[in-house]
Parts: sequence; structure tokens; C-alpha cells
Amino acid sequence: MNGGAGRPPFCGGEAVQWRRKDLLGLEPLEREEIELILDTAESTREVFGREIKKFPTLRGRTVVNLFYEPSTRTRSSFELAGKWMSADVINISPSGSSVQKGESLLDTVRTLTALGADAVVMRHSQAGAAEFVARHTRAAVINAGDGAHEHPTQALLDLFTLRRRRGSLDRLKVLIVGDIAHSRVARSNLWGMSKFGAEVTLCGPPTLLPPGIEGFVPGVRVTTDLDDALPGAEVVMVLRLQRERQQKGLLPSLAEYSREYGLNRERLRRCPPDVIVMHPGPANLGVEISEEVASDPRSVISDQVTNGVAVRMALLYLLLGRDTDGTAA
Repeated sequence: MNGGAGRPPFCGGEAVQWRRKDLLGLEPLEREEIELILDTAESTREVFGREIKKFPTLRGRTVVNLFYEPSTRTRSSFELAGKWMSADVINISPSGSSVQKGESLLDTVRTLTALGADAVVMRHSQAGAAEFVARHTRAAVINAGDGAHEHPTQALLDLFTLRRRRGSLDRLKVLIVGDIAHSRVARSNLWGMSKFGAEVTLCGPPTLLPPGIEGFVPGVRVTTDLDDALPGAEVVMVLRLQRERQQKGLLPSLAEYSREYGLNRERLRRCPPDVIVMHPGPANLGVEISEEVASDPRSVISDQVTNGVAVRMALLYLLLGRDTDGTAA
């Protein structure tokens, strides 16, 4: 986009220094880049207070949501983000595409590129799939989750939610509870929070804690004792228990997991009174988190969903709503 015709009311007139073609993970991002995304999201979030939630910023742009795995929150929020910024949004899933006919990922990407896609938002079961796609298309690629590798936009909305509640992200004491071994959410949050000097404790059953995770990023502590870890936590992030893991013999039973690692009202009393409770969703209520804790005033789960749209609007703006020299459109 060029000129000021496409500039939305929330962007002001300052130059936006964003130089990356894609968003594949938080590991390579600098703190200043994360702050730029969060600052831009502060502006995009203003649309929620407007009667008409639509701007012409990305008019003429095409955003493709390419999801090889099921998703409700992530895909819906990307769809809303694109539509509220006037992009043409196309949703593609394997069941309704030529993947069913044997089309490869590379062939799909080449087809989307030939059709003029400006951005591809992609979720895939294989780690590294988004990076592979980014190497073979001129379109901007946003990783919406690749295997157990990263889920960068979830971590960004988590950081955004925490900053709005706390005012600062510096040196937070964060406890992440659950299936750490298979969680791309945990990995992206570790990378993101490490940029702000957070003290992160990972907690879960031994079978769900990956070996050597202590050395993953600076300041990480690992424990299997949830009750011991709760009193020092300013933030408790509960991960979804992936029930399919139980079938692989990693957990004795859901009931035992809930008894040892479920966040309930009694355990919440062990936390500081101003603790923040988070969950990326969808939650297994009564397993990893009780319904009363999920709806407690200290829970920001609903805010996370709302903020996900603002963060994804900000990313689409930074990746697509700019001139060829990298400044704001």
C-alpha cells in the first residue's frame, strides 16, 4: 500500500520499522520487535470500542488461512483480524482442498502464490512446516503453530494480556503447568518471556517434562511439585492437557493428573492475592483447571481471546500494511 489512503485511524503518522517478511517464531525476535508488535496491538485494540470495526488498511490484500490441524480460536481471530482490516480472507483445510487428492504442501503453496496470496497463516502438525513454506513463497507467512515447535501469536497475545494487566513485563515470576514436553505454547512463551528477564518455573509430571529443558533459556526452573511452586508465582499459565497423551501411557489417569496438577480453588489460595491465571484454550474444565478458577476475577482467559484479535491485526498490519521501504502505509 502507498500513500495515506489506507492508513487506519489507529496507526498515526509515525514510521513503523518492521523489516521481517514473516513471523515464524519468537526465538529470533529482539525485545524491541516484540514491543513494536505489542505497541501496535494497543492501537488496534481500540477498534473493539467502535461501533463499526472495519478499516480500509488491507483493502486489496489477500490473506489465506491454511490450517492442517483443527482450530477455533486462532483461525477465527485471524479471520476477524483480516476482515476488520478489509482484507480478502480465504480459509483452507485439508478436508476441503486438493490435499485429499494427494497434493503436496509445496504444490499447495505454489498454487496459493500463483493465485496472488499476500499472506499465508499456517498451522501444521510438523515442526518447521511454516519455515519451509516461507522459503518457497513471496507471500508473508505467519506460523499459527507447527508441531511441538512454536505458536508465536499465542505467546504474543499472552504477553500483551500480561502487559495490559501488570503494566510491565520485566522480571515477572511465571509458573507454567502441564504438558511441557508437547507444548508449542510453552516454548514460544519461554522465548518471549526470556526477552524481558522473566523467572519461569515449569511444572508437570516427570513424563511430560522434556529432558534438559532447564537449559532451554536463561532463568528456567523445573519442578514436579505444584503446591510448592504456587506461592511465589505472579502468573500461573495452565496448559491444556492433551488427552491423546494419556493413551500413550504417559499418565496413569485423568483423575490422578487433576489431583496432582489441576488448578482448583484450594490451590489458588496458595498463590499471591493478585496472581494472574492464564490458559491458551480450549480448557478441559475439571481436569487441568476448575470451572470456578477459570471464571475467577484473577483469570484473564477471556481477555486472552479478545487480545488475540488485536495482536493478529497488528501483525497483519506490520507485515502487509506498509510501503515497500518498510514504513507504515
